[in-house]
Amino acid sequence: MAKQTGIIKLKGTIGDITFYKTQDGHLAREKGGIDANRIANDPAFQRTRENGSEFGRAGKAGKLLRTALRPLLLNSADSRMVSRLTQSMVKVIQADTTSVRGLRNVIDGEAELLFGFEFNIRGKLGTSLFAPFTATIDRVAGTLDADLASFIPSNMIAAPSGTTHFKMVSGGAEVDFEAETFVVATSETTIFPWDTTATAAINLSNAVTANSTNPLFLALGIEFYQEVNGQMYPLKNGAYNPLSIVKVDSGV
Repeated sequence: MAKQTGIIKLKGTIGDITFYKTQDGHLAREKGGIDANRIANDPAFQRTRENGSEFGRAGKAGKLLRTALRPLLLNSADSRMVSRLTQSMVKVIQADTTSVRGLRNVIDGEAELLFGFEFNIRGKLGTSLFAPFTATIDRVAGTLDADLASFIPSNMIAAPSGTTHFKMVSGGAEVDFEAETFVVATSETTIFPWDTTATAAINLSNAVTANSTNPLFLALGIEFYQEVNGQMYPLKNGAYNPLSIVKVDSGV
């Protein structure tokens, strides 16, 4: 892989060189590779097929979780979130000590490895929210709660430049990775001023299926706003809104 330099940027294929554009700029690479039929059938590529199968499974699992939390991700996700989540799902699947290689899966893996996953690398919850909070999952009741005691916003929230207001958001997702279905609930506070006035105690409660045996995920985030002439506008289109998985119960 090589970067294109110069004024004119190329796209397409010339001879054995393919030119294309990515988030990292205009790149070029040489055509080539192993025949797909050989990879699919040659015993020498058994490990490759196994890795490919599990990577594909990780991609599907990541997409299902993203879809479940989509109401929150619309305002809180970076451009590389999809690939980062897939990589994390690969680690979850690789933690499966029951299934044979190539058939390892999320259910028999360690979904708890997704704890702390940041959906927006440009605005992490861990470096934005300093107010203590508790994250609780009650599987029997089917509730996923995030609770914060009263706090002073300007002291306990590191907000990006231009912020005048904010709100806390949360989501609880029950995900069946085998059936590829989910149940999700979201909650949010009112919009608070980002100042020295203490908030009231905050409870963000999300209800899914009681007594579910599926993995449960609790996400917590912040959305920043700027007030202009009495109207609230998402700050920089939500570019720095943090959202993180703060609790996981695999159900296994």
